[in-house]
Parts: sequence; C-alpha cells; structure tokens
Amino acid sequence: MTADAATELFEEHRPVLTGVAYRMLGRVADAEDVVQEAWLRWSAAAREDVREPRAFLVRITTRLAIDRLRHLRSRRESYTGPWLPEPVVTDFGPAVPDTAERAVLADSVSLAVLVVLESLSPLERAVFVLREAFGFPYAEIATALDRTEAAVRQLAGRARRHVDERRPRYDVDPAERRDLTERFLAAASGGGIEQLLALLAPDVRLVSDSGGKAKAPRRIIETADKVGRFLFAVAHGLDPDDEIRIVELNGGPAAVFFVDGKPDAVFQIEISQGVIQCAYIIRNPDKLSGLPVE
Repeated sequence: MTADAATELFEEHRPVLTGVAYRMLGRVADAEDVVQEAWLRWSAAAREDVREPRAFLVRITTRLAIDRLRHLRSRRESYTGPWLPEPVVTDFGPAVPDTAERAVLADSVSLAVLVVLESLSPLERAVFVLREAFGFPYAEIATALDRTEAAVRQLAGRARRHVDERRPRYDVDPAERRDLTERFLAAASGGGIEQLLALLAPDVRLVSDSGGKAKAPRRIIETADKVGRFLFAVAHGLDPDDEIRIVELNGGPAAVFFVDGKPDAVFQIEISQGVIQCAYIIRNPDKLSGLPVE
C-alpha cells in the first residue's frame, strides 16, 4: 500500500475514529490527540499485514482512548464545579442518510448521555460506545479490547443496564427543542418571570460548567423557582448588543452567546412533555474555543 493510499484510507475512517474517541473522552482536543496518535501508528505499521484496516484503526483508537480516559479521571476528580462534556457541532451530513441511525448517533453524543457515561469504567464505556453508538459486532469489539466475546457481552449488558437506570428520559424532537429554546430565550429577556416559569418543569435542574474560569454556579440548581429566577436575572444582565445564535450541538439545538465576536456561553435544554426538564450552561473558555465563530 502506497503512502498516499494509506492516507486516503485513514481519512475515509477518520469520522468514525473521531466519533469513538469523542464519546469516550468528552473533549474534542483529547479526541483529536488520540486520532492523531492513531494516525502515527497507522503510518508506522506494516500495513501489508493488515487485512481489515477499519477494524485495525478502531482497535488502536479505542485502546488509546481508554488509556487517556484513565489518565483524565484523576484530573476530573479535582475539577471545579460540575463537569460537562465539551460541546461539539453535530452535522452528520449525507454520510448518515438513515433517520434511525441519525437518531442513535445524536442520542449517543447528547450531554445527558455523555454525563452518564462518565460513571462507567473505561472498558464498559468503550464497549457501550462501540456497540450502542456504532453497532460494532461483539466479536470485533472483543478483538479491539483483547477480551473474549463472552466477556464483552457481559460488559455490554452491565453498561447498558447502568445507562438505562441513570439516563433521564427526554423528548428528542429537534424542532420542539428549538421552539422551546427560542420561547425560553424570549421569555427570559423580554417577558415576565411568570412567563418564564411556565416553561419549566417543577423539578427542573440547571447544571453549569465553568471549570472555575468564568462566572457560573458551582453547584447544581434545582426547582423551577430557583432555576427560573437565576436565569431571569442572568438574561436581564446581558448586553443587548451581544449576539445569540441557535446552533446544533451534541445532537440538538443550543443557544451560543457571543461576546466581542467570541463564544462566551452555551445554553442547551432537555425537554419532556412540553417543558424544560434540565438546562445546561457551559462557560469554561477551554471548552468553547473550538466552536465556529462564523
């Protein structure tokens, strides 16, 4: 295989490799580092001996992601305030024409699911991502992780039960989420507090991630009254000249707030039965630098 052919083959599989790494790590820069290391190993490999390049590349990427995740765990234990994944633009494009497959990919990259995945062991997370998000056969996952197929099936079952028990059940219709996002922003900035509170579930939660590097609550806020009054106050403190754009992030619509042309905050909601059940605010500048500014 020539060097050009090897490069072309790697680029063909890059979206899958990046998708696996991001779902494993929850941070774009870490995912890109893992994929770059996978490229270096692919470049140095005896490629003529590789019968299935896709399986080979997924195996390398998964193992590198597991190693990095184990290293990151200690860093996240000392993180200031709640930790949320780095928001990422999701545009599956024509590569994923099937509506059902799009729904699976969008769900597997949602903030709610990625937060739950943080509570899995690195091996359980790898199995869950490969099986549930990308549909890899158990035998292929077993080879990637150097485990027996029986062990992988056991890991998959345990991970799926854990996720099913902990993940909240939200409505995922993007049009409904966008509509409620826009109505909430309008109520927060131009309406009254009662209009805003009507859009919140009684037990709504607000989770903010600043990493201690920006102003945001360092604890989860709960109940409609507390969440509503906090967001109402924040909205009325915004500069009217600041720009707000609705962008698809992590499989759903999100409001991105720009200050001086740079992303300053991401606001995303999860809904059920027509009201907001959970709201996320990401203000850690390290997690916003990768968002598009145009």
